[in-house]
Amino acid sequence: MPFTTALSGLNAASNNLAVTGNNIANANTVGFKKSRSEFADVYAASLGGVSSITPGAGVKVANVAQQFNQGNLQFTDNNLDLAISGEGFFTLAKSPTETNDLSYTRAGEFKLNKEGYLVNNQGKALLVYRPNTTKVEDGFSTGVTTPVQINTLTGLPSATDTVNMQLNLDAQDDFTPSTLPFDPTDSNTYNSQTSTTVYDTLGSPHILTTYFVKLDPATAPNPGTSEWLVYHYMSEPATPNTRTAVPVTSGTLGGTTPESAKLTFDSGGKLTDPVDGKFGLSSYVITPPTGAADVEIDTINFFGTTQVQQKFSVNGMTQNGLPAGRLTGIDIDDEGVIFARFSNGGSQTMGKVALTRFANNNGLAKLGDTSWGQSANSGEPIPGQAGANNFGAIQAGALESSNVDLSAQLVNLIVAQQHYQANAQTITTENSIMQTILQIR
Repeated sequence: MPFTTALSGLNAASNNLAVTGNNIANANTVGFKKSRSEFADVYAASLGGVSSITPGAGVKVANVAQQFNQGNLQFTDNNLDLAISGEGFFTLAKSPTETNDLSYTRAGEFKLNKEGYLVNNQGKALLVYRPNTTKVEDGFSTGVTTPVQINTLTGLPSATDTVNMQLNLDAQDDFTPSTLPFDPTDSNTYNSQTSTTVYDTLGSPHILTTYFVKLDPATAPNPGTSEWLVYHYMSEPATPNTRTAVPVTSGTLGGTTPESAKLTFDSGGKLTDPVDGKFGLSSYVITPPTGAADVEIDTINFFGTTQVQQKFSVNGMTQNGLPAGRLTGIDIDDEGVIFARFSNGGSQTMGKVALTRFANNNGLAKLGDTSWGQSANSGEPIPGQAGANNFGAIQAGALESSNVDLSAQLVNLIVAQQHYQANAQTITTENSIMQTILQIR
């Protein structure tokens, strides 16, 4: 019996050495989870049970258990590197076209393959929840996961519907231009003008030029106030301020005589009408001269515009349209929302990283490549999202390091070696005893 007891000890020590060696070998493997050997003693039993004087029959390996405690986060310069801080696994499909064969990992080394899918080093596709629209505020279809394809995208254009202008109109300007018929090609018929680029539904640019004409203060409704007429004209970028420009006319497609709006300022130069600075232009449909798609401007906002004794100036000019764009980058936030960024300044929501957790991580089947699969012992997969329902947060531009403590493993290696040597010594001692017995005459 002592020979077999010592042999079981050698086997146990050998297993411990192998497990410790594997931990040391993977000390730099992203997402790796260390293991430990767990042992149980062995007793020989009979029909009557185990005797109180039975010395025991050795040891056996009860389990090699992985330890799923958090590894340190290592920050990188790659936005596609992902780490989970807390509970959960990334959900992977075998390939972008084989989405029913799933595995799970903590290793977030992702990249774009040649088709533009987000995959890991083994070509497994990262699964995400599909967005309901291109806007993050519209939410995600959390019941459906899908691979995410990115680099085939172009930034969708967005038509201008709001223009914001913050200006100063010179209070010292005279009203002579208002006595002449307005003509955008004749600078004597207006006091000031400014232009901005707006976009139609196809993303094509057009020049919106706004002209300002000061009215005779004597005709103002209240003493001390000043009024200005405002005209808008649309032209192509190559031909601004020419007769090819199309007047912005209320309720018509183009037109010959632009409808003017009016700005009123008090004696201190503050805009008083419209009070909020906005002209509601829901009926303004602008047809560019080339016959391109219409531009429908709902609001032109002059809030913040003043009239003081300083030269005409443009203090702010914005509009909310966008041309078509090309993909310039990918961002992922701490909730796992993936955004595609485009050269036109726009962005598009591509999906939300799907996380999965299990009731018993130690019951997961080890698949290699730092990934695991569901098993009967792990329980059913529990899907979820980063930052919700006990799932961890996602850190982009970071990787989770192996949770191996190299110093502790080296100490354990020495202990395992001594354990092995001690069991080998037991066999040597037993052999010496056997030789002594054989020499008895």
